[in-house]
Amino acid sequence: MFIGLLVALCIVVPVANLLIPESSSLHISTYTVTLLGKYLCFALLAIALDLVWGYCGILSLGHGAFFALGGYAMGMYLMRQIGTRGVYGDPVLPDFMVFLNWSELPWYWYGFDHFWFAMLMVVL
Repeated sequence: MFIGLLVALCIVVPVANLLIPESSSLHISTYTVTLLGKYLCFALLAIALDLVWGYCGILSLGHGAFFALGGYAMGMYLMRQIGTRGVYGDPVLPDFMVFLNWSELPWYWYGFDHFWFAMLMVVL
């Protein structure tokens, strides 16, 4: 009964949207349909994560790697922000690089002076 109602709704709503003029308050815009699709995708992701993490107790390797890379990127950004407040007081290098006798930052760390770059690396 419920599935039949959903199928009928999936057929009737698009046809009704074609017949209803765009100036009507019952017309559904393309933006609304796109936004609803995004919401449904996020809901599907949330349900999948809840099932995998919550009931099954499984944290997959992909999720763990994503969290690890995001945490490492944020750590690189935050270590560049403390400046001379570190234990060794070096204004350029983070403490662990001073401890390891490094003389300069690696080339891939220079973008982490800016928050937008750090967030981009967290997302990628």
